[in-house]
Amino acid sequence: MLTYTAKRIGLALLVALAVSALAFLALRASGDVAIALAGEGARAEDIENIRKIYGLDRPLVVQYVEWLWNMLRGDFGQSLYFKTDVLSLVLDKLPTTLYLALFSLIFSLAISVPLGVLAAVYPNSWIDRTCLTLAVVGQAMPNFFFALILVMVLAVWFHLLPVSGSETWAHFVMPTIALGYYVAPPFMRLVRAGMIEVLASDYVRTARAKGLSAASIIGKHALRNALVPIVALAAVQLGYLLGGSVVIETIFALDGLGYLAFTSITHLDIPVTQSIVALLSFVYVGLTLAADLANAWLDPRIRVG
Repeated sequence: MLTYTAKRIGLALLVALAVSALAFLALRASGDVAIALAGEGARAEDIENIRKIYGLDRPLVVQYVEWLWNMLRGDFGQSLYFKTDVLSLVLDKLPTTLYLALFSLIFSLAISVPLGVLAAVYPNSWIDRTCLTLAVVGQAMPNFFFALILVMVLAVWFHLLPVSGSETWAHFVMPTIALGYYVAPPFMRLVRAGMIEVLASDYVRTARAKGLSAASIIGKHALRNALVPIVALAAVQLGYLLGGSVVIETIFALDGLGYLAFTSITHLDIPVTQSIVALLSFVYVGLTLAADLANAWLDPRIRVG
């Protein structure tokens, strides 16, 4: 296990380094930072002075190494639009996005696992087809479109929930449903496929022959083994929810990282945008690493292989 862990950590560090380089270069390739800082109508000498002040006239490799070193020391620079420390700004918005991601993941598991079990217990029946239809609709419908439907029904027509803000739990209900339903279909299909495979295994047939109840077979034997792949998928989906909430946070005006990213992109605040992309990428890599280690601990065949 130690050898496997060391290899996975080494690979995760390499991936994080590559992602940070891509984040740095992608934003540099999107346009001239000096022109963005100087603003429209700036003179050529003003733009050149800004390049010298911010070190933008140096080679990209030197700029990247300095940015990475400063970031490792906790110095993410100053926001060009908010005029404050980037790290404190990001940490102030992080809890909102984290709550939204966790609530959405819990909601998606709460609906996908029971539906996947039902579809597996009654394969090729109307129940199975209904569950698969719900999964297809959830995967095919864009989350922003579903979010607008929720706003129309729950906020405009019935006045049940607030449309925007992040002050109370009620402000998170519609964003949670919109994001959670979008990521639920992969969970449901994975649970269904795993349950069908496990229910056809020898030890389940032996359990039936011993006279165990259907609830005991499904809950204690089949579902426990079928949920092992869910660990890895849950980590991946949580990373997606953290980084993919920009549109939902913008629609509902949630004061989180997604809304901050939208604002920083709109106002060409490159230090904030760059830091958000890098941090969320690191979190995604870390979650994937944790899922790999958890699966290796649950299933020894993974680390042996």
